Amino acid sequence: MAKRIKSLPQQRGFVSFDVVFADGSRASNRRVPMEILGGLDGDLPARELIAEQEAEIAQKAGRPPREIESLTRSPPPSQKPAALG
Repeated sequence: MAKRIKSLPQQRGFVSFDVVFADGSRASNRRVPMEILGGLDGDLPARELIAEQEAEIAQKAGRPPREIESLTRSPPPSQKPAALG
């Protein structure tokens, strides 16, 4: 039986971001739809969407939302060599 190979997030229509918050905490691989990125705004729409996501998470957790200090695109995952046999 053939092994199923997962498609990369970029091929599925998402871009992953690493977020560093003002309190020093970090969140990796926050997914953002590709269609809201690009154009003259660059990654600014991603910052706004992640801030909205953080507000929802904070509300559910019963704490104040964290302020985003920096936002960078996550490196694409490296392909693992296919096992023979």
